[in-house]
Amino acid sequence: MTAEQATQAPGPRSRAASRKRRRMYLVVTSLAVLGLAVALVLTALQDSIRMFYDPTEAIERQIPAGQVFRLGGLVEEGSLERGTDELVYKFRVTDGNETMQVVYRGQVPDLFREGQGVVAEGHLDANGIFIASEVLAKHDENYMPKEVAESLKERGLWQHENEGASE
Repeated sequence: MTAEQATQAPGPRSRAASRKRRRMYLVVTSLAVLGLAVALVLTALQDSIRMFYDPTEAIERQIPAGQVFRLGGLVEEGSLERGTDELVYKFRVTDGNETMQVVYRGQVPDLFREGQGVVAEGHLDANGIFIASEVLAKHDENYMPKEVAESLKERGLWQHENEGASE
C-alpha cells in the first residue's frame, strides 16, 4: 500500500474516533437544547412561581383587574369591619409600606384577626379593591407563611416572640 492510499483509506481507529466525536457533538447539542428549554419554561413561569404578592409588589406590578393572585401581609390594626351581611368582611392588608383594601364574603378562619398574618386569594376590581375568594390565616401561634415573614423582615416589621424586630 502506498502512502497516498494509506492517507485516503481511513483505518479502524479513525472511524472509532469519528463516531466518538459525532456522539460527543450529539450529547453536547442535546444538553444545550435541554438547557435552553428549561430556561424558557422557567422564564415563562416566573410570575407563577411566586406564591403571593405583598401590597407593595401588587401595586408595583400594576396587576390588571380580574387577574387572580394571592395577596399576603398583616391584617392592619383597626381595619376589620363586618358588612351588613354577617358573612361580608372588609379589612386592609399591609406590608408596612403599602396597604390594600380587601373584601371577603364567606367564613373567615377562627384564628383570623387584626395584626396577624394572612394570605388571601382573589382579584382586583376596577376600583383597586381586592375581592378575596379565599382567606387563609395562621395555623397556630408560631406559624406564618414563610414568604409573608420574609417580606415583613425585609421591611423591618417582623415582630415575633422568638425573634427580635431587628432581624
